[in-house]
Amino acid sequence: MVSEYIRTGQFTSSSPGGIIDRMMPKFLAFLYRKQHSLESATIVLMVMVVASGFLGLVRYWLLNKLFTPDETGLFIAAFRLPNLLFEILAMGAMTSAFIPVFTRYLTKGALRDGQKMASVLINYTVLILLAVSIPAFIFTESVSRVFAPGFSAQQIATMAGYTRTMIVLQVVPMIIGNYCTGMLQSGSMFIIPALAPVVYNIGTIGGILLFAQIMGPASAVVGVGIGAALFMFIQLPLVIRQGYRHRFTLDTKTGGVREVAALTVPRMVGIGVSQVDLTVDLVLSSLYGAKMVTAFFLAQSLQQLPVRLFGSTISQAVLPTLSQATAKQDHQKFRTSVMSAFHMALFFVQPVAVFFIILRIPIVRLVFGAPRFDWEATVATAMTLSAFSFSLFAQAISQVFTRGFFALYDSRTPVTVGIATIILNTSLSALFVLVFRLPVWSMGLSTSVASIINASLLIFILDRRIGGFGRRDLLIQPAKMMSAAAVSGIVAYIPMKIMDQLIFDTTRVFGLLMLTVITLVLGISVYLFLAWVLNIDQIKSFFRLFDRIRRFRASLTAPVSEIVTSEVVE
Repeated sequence: MVSEYIRTGQFTSSSPGGIIDRMMPKFLAFLYRKQHSLESATIVLMVMVVASGFLGLVRYWLLNKLFTPDETGLFIAAFRLPNLLFEILAMGAMTSAFIPVFTRYLTKGALRDGQKMASVLINYTVLILLAVSIPAFIFTESVSRVFAPGFSAQQIATMAGYTRTMIVLQVVPMIIGNYCTGMLQSGSMFIIPALAPVVYNIGTIGGILLFAQIMGPASAVVGVGIGAALFMFIQLPLVIRQGYRHRFTLDTKTGGVREVAALTVPRMVGIGVSQVDLTVDLVLSSLYGAKMVTAFFLAQSLQQLPVRLFGSTISQAVLPTLSQATAKQDHQKFRTSVMSAFHMALFFVQPVAVFFIILRIPIVRLVFGAPRFDWEATVATAMTLSAFSFSLFAQAISQVFTRGFFALYDSRTPVTVGIATIILNTSLSALFVLVFRLPVWSMGLSTSVASIINASLLIFILDRRIGGFGRRDLLIQPAKMMSAAAVSGIVAYIPMKIMDQLIFDTTRVFGLLMLTVITLVLGISVYLFLAWVLNIDQIKSFFRLFDRIRRFRASLTAPVSEIVTSEVVE
């Protein structure tokens, strides 16, 4: 029955009975529905990012529970080379070139041509990966010594073994899966692509739970392979339903291939430089030992959650709209869409940054706390999280403005700006660690300085490129949001300190949890009240999002005819 729906987009009256069969059409129709508005697409992405982020934190909590911070640090360090290959080969093409070009094909009604282009690009990407992976596989230990000079010989050998396994199991399915994500998002289908990272984390957690007793920390590596396979396979049915049939061709004359390649090269250079920056982070943090690698990258993963939740999701949701506006030369819609996404990202991420700073120790203890995660690791992680948090707003809005350039078929500008600020970040990190001998949190501070400069430059250049955003939209509204967030943080900080000392025993999980929850509720209430008093437009979007969540269940039970609006392309 499911295969029938994947193939035809509908169920016949001859389908088997039963409650599961009656619910299956509604469930699949919900998964396959399109999101035509920015808010609709954003709420889908946000829900899935929360689920994926939560599972990602569960994964690290399991690692901290079962293994020491030093053992976890080896697993984190082993990700560096596979992620480098994946980011350069897949993400560079996806964000800057593939989605805007594929969206243009959809806008013109030329889906078959777009799908042929996708086949050629997938084939070339996999071939390039295989060509690069062979020397990387052979010289893994040498590369690992460069990436983690502070590790011992035994730690390098273990790290290299993990890296080789992930190159084999992870990278190819993730590349194919990301092209599937691009095709689906271009068609305004966000639910299945957003669900893919969730099942990726489920696979990783499953690997840890199933094989931890047998394989130790290597169980997480096997879990990564399982998760990567799930990431790809969950998206393939919907891509096939859209009429995609893979072609094993390398014809570079296929429409769009050369255009995507031309747009991708600058982005690949930029991502390559950013990967150098991340590699330098690993190199410098390894000088403090594997435990500080764990502390730094756990803080980084935690601060990336709101950036992904409010920066990546909103920018992903708005990219097809921006691409369509560019294709139709609708400049007003382009400006309005960029500002709407900018304000939405800033409204949600700014209070999170404030509470990450004032609640840094309780948050780290609640999220990563485990018997093997000692106080030294806790404090280092918390201080690094606090340093990162000063630039959460900049990291989030940078993604929105970067997508604006991509929609204009300009990948050079954000890449150039990114390279300059990455060089600044790397230089500051090296200065803080090697010259001033500051603790590992200083690397988070250097990231904040560079991120704020990066966002400022992107806004300034795009503003000039499109003839100017409204000054109220660009300056006054953001100033109101930042002021409201700062005041809410101050108001929440004082009672938090009083409760910590006089009311709750924060050496216990219950007391720590109650302190954190009460502080968050108080702070968020003040923030929302100030947003209403200051007449911040996004307060309406906030309540609309909750209304959409309230109607989430209704979407699952609505008649199929009201949900399925697209037909299969034959």
